[in-house]
Amino acid sequence: MSEVKFYGADWCIDCRRSKALLNAEGVEFDMKDVAESAELADEAEAIAGRKNIPVIQFADGLVLVEPSDADLRVALTERGLI
Repeated sequence: MSEVKFYGADWCIDCRRSKALLNAEGVEFDMKDVAESAELADEAEAIAGRKNIPVIQFADGLVLVEPSDADLRVALTERGLI
């Protein structure tokens, strides 16, 4: 299982940006498409406390909601993922 869970949707610009950063850095993640499943959308909202996506959850419990590229890069670096 991956260190990173990614809740998002293809139509979401912020999701596409964050996914592009993860892919460019070679970070493996479990994609959870909230557009395909109401259960996944509910799960993302429960984790984030709001409906915004992407929701990026790390194995150590850190959750980022709509992170900037800089914030996502810091979180990945601090966890030794990049």
